[in-house]
Amino acid sequence: MDERARIPVSLPRDGPTQSYWQDPPDAIADLRTTSELPNSADVVIIGSGITGAAVAWNLLQADDTQNKKRTIVMLEARQACSGATGRNGGHTKAASYRSFLDHASTLGTPAAVKIASLELANIQAVQAFAREHSIPCDLSPCDTIDVIYDEAQWLQAHEAVAAMRAAFPQGDPVAEYTFYSREETEKKFYCHDNYLNGKPETLYGGVVYFAGSLSAYKFGVGVLKLCLAQGLNLQTHTPALGLTKHQEGTWKVDTPRGTIITKQVVLATNGYTAALVPSKFQGVIVPLRGQITAHRPGAAMPPVLPTTYSFIYDKGYEYMVPRPAGSTFAGDIVMGGGLVRAPEDGLDEYGTTDDTSINETISNYLRETTPRYFGRDWGDDSPEGRVRKEWTGIMGYSPDGFPLVGEVPGEKGLWASVSFQGHGMVLCWMCARALVEMMEGRDDDEALGDWFPEVFRVSEERLGKRFVGRLHTAAAAAAAAAAPIGGIMGESEAETMVDSEETGRGVGGG
Repeated sequence: MDERARIPVSLPRDGPTQSYWQDPPDAIADLRTTSELPNSADVVIIGSGITGAAVAWNLLQADDTQNKKRTIVMLEARQACSGATGRNGGHTKAASYRSFLDHASTLGTPAAVKIASLELANIQAVQAFAREHSIPCDLSPCDTIDVIYDEAQWLQAHEAVAAMRAAFPQGDPVAEYTFYSREETEKKFYCHDNYLNGKPETLYGGVVYFAGSLSAYKFGVGVLKLCLAQGLNLQTHTPALGLTKHQEGTWKVDTPRGTIITKQVVLATNGYTAALVPSKFQGVIVPLRGQITAHRPGAAMPPVLPTTYSFIYDKGYEYMVPRPAGSTFAGDIVMGGGLVRAPEDGLDEYGTTDDTSINETISNYLRETTPRYFGRDWGDDSPEGRVRKEWTGIMGYSPDGFPLVGEVPGEKGLWASVSFQGHGMVLCWMCARALVEMMEGRDDDEALGDWFPEVFRVSEERLGKRFVGRLHTAAAAAAAAAAPIGGIMGESEAETMVDSEETGRGVGGG
């Protein structure tokens, strides 16, 4: 893993695989608000996904409240919202119980409660914002089920839910989970034993809780349009090539179309962050390529499944988002994951920013997931073929499995909200809100203390940790991730403490 983390991170590549969600691209996909690049701005936001859009929105609202008007320029290397946000499954799913025990063990129960509370609050805030502003993003609040094919994880699920119920006030929705037996899961959710290469993976049962789905692309574009109406200057196909400190506490942002001088820079660059600030983030935010397929439903399946799914097994998982009624391709099943089915548990997917191609092994595996999980309830494939589309996208992972939010240490005026562990749809919105509070000088207990986890803040200590891969939910894995760069733990020893697929925070596929 050390070798993969050392691969120099590149900027977003030209000619990416076309996302299901960006077909066709929105009208603002190639927008440049002004034909010429401004030579100065108060704030430059790099990245136009959900984080960049949310930061812009919160800054603009702060301007309205304080009766001031900042110039905000957003740079996007490719089309608007074409990175991880425009390529993910739109799963607003927290799966907080899967990381709660680990967080409570390593951080303490109050911190674990705060993280789980933020995740649900993020889901609620995104769904409420889409409704309030009538963003046409196929919003579908609904339950989700984790279908579990591993006895140890089935038992741990019960332990974790019991711990959450004890930690939260009675009736708190953060701790609301319902268990379904094997027989109930088969009958109600159409799932059966999973047979892979002739070997059975036994269905143990399901865990049901509140989640939802939306088109993250349409949502992100919708937020951008609201910001554009309030004065945001969006410049697509304009990658930031480099950042340098300038005179009088300003920054110089170089692009192929010229240079912008600004007081503040916001990195909303997730897995690509180290390409711009390698001295701080190379080997700390490591890109990881994810893969997704969109399946037409089998003939025996309901026209539209009413819940979203995750399928959890010994070393990994897949997540599944049915397209809701009334949406384009309603009933389609979007299936992502499968990392550990590649050689060496998907090791070669770490450190790459190549979303122009797919991993054929993972592709072949994902193409077969639906008839395997649904068995006799799948039926014949659609006459048009099972798979409508497949594509890849780049996520960003940190050594300790948490986002990095705040002012970059030693770099005044350089801010970041990055590294969402494939879990951005339940982290990005609230992290952007917290970042703007910090930028506005309201970084205190009154503004953030009650709800923002301290462990999410970027710090020199966190930037010195060693990357060992996606973290398991066991406390031992967190200890492995905390090992300093160049520490005494050997790579093979560290990797035995890491589950290369399951973070405990990535089940949602957001």
